[in-house]
Amino acid sequence: MLSRRWLSSLTGALAGLGLLAGLCSPLVAHAGAQVEEPLADAVRTALSAAVGNGAPPQLVFADAGQRQQCESWAAALEAKLAKRKPEELVRREFLQTVCYESKRAGLDPSLVMGLIQVESGFRKYAMSPVGARGYMQVMPFWSRTIGNGEASSLFHMQTNLRFGCVILRHYLDVEKGNLYMALGRYNGSRGKPEYPNMVTAARRGWQLSDGAGAQMADAGLTLRR
Repeated sequence: MLSRRWLSSLTGALAGLGLLAGLCSPLVAHAGAQVEEPLADAVRTALSAAVGNGAPPQLVFADAGQRQQCESWAAALEAKLAKRKPEELVRREFLQTVCYESKRAGLDPSLVMGLIQVESGFRKYAMSPVGARGYMQVMPFWSRTIGNGEASSLFHMQTNLRFGCVILRHYLDVEKGNLYMALGRYNGSRGKPEYPNMVTAARRGWQLSDGAGAQMADAGLTLRR
């Protein structure tokens, strides 16, 4: 019969190996799997144009007003994101890029923040068991279908956010503005309530309570089953 001391030593050794494996493996996200669906040529062309060949080197706002709006939105949420992203410059750039790419795709930035929270927990290099990558857990087939074919580029912050926002906008258009169904498509769980409910709950945590928050929201997005 094995002694308690021997069992304790074995357990400790196994735990240490598990910890080491965790440190050596990429950050894992437990997200769903977007389903690769056939795209009409016109749709593929439009989506390819929307993502471009690569993320632009800097944010190009439509005007000074939009830039100010995104800067104000980012400043209002910096403190809330500080624990997840302690570096000030990284945090600010991330928030401003979320705002920029969200508005570029006609989305509410707080919705995108909620989706990122659920999908990756704000981890840039998160990877799900099915291969979804980055902040918005974009499946590699999208890079092949509408991008440059380099799945590794999906770990680039702005590229990932651009793909994710364009894809969510596409699903919203397919579902005629039904956010509940669009979120289900995004997660690969269309028609099931768990994922849309988690994203909308997380979204509320990133909505601003004043009038500025209301102006950022897209009134055309509806959550219905």
